[in-house]
Amino acid sequence: MASTSNQPKATPSADTGSRHPFRTGWTAFAAVLMIFAGAMAIFQGIAAIAKDDVFIATRNYVFQFNLTGWGWIHLILGIVIVLAGCALFTGAFWARAAGVVLAGLGALANFAWLPHYPLWSIVLIALDIFIIWALCAGPGERERV
Repeated sequence: MASTSNQPKATPSADTGSRHPFRTGWTAFAAVLMIFAGAMAIFQGIAAIAKDDVFIATRNYVFQFNLTGWGWIHLILGIVIVLAGCALFTGAFWARAAGVVLAGLGALANFAWLPHYPLWSIVLIALDIFIIWALCAGPGERERV
């Protein structure tokens, strides 16, 4: 007599594919964007450190730092963002959480950088928002059968 069970039978191939961290591709998308945005922040930091007379110095702005100081902030933040983007390829949850936090910090740093180089800052803020969205979209819901 065959036993009847209320539990659906799971096939091994269907179960292993649904647990893959890149199932929907959003994590890979966020990782690539983080590496690109981090590299742009590194270049932004190097430019501010090497030639801080290239950027516009505004007066009476709330976030007044020396441009060389901002350069170091962007350089260090960019390096950490690139490393976190590389860590996202492992599929670790801590890398996803760190990516959201670092992209948020990157957006805040570029918001404060707006008066010095507006177009570059707006592009990086948009990239950081896409990174946060892609990481929060997650690997997706498991399909119900």
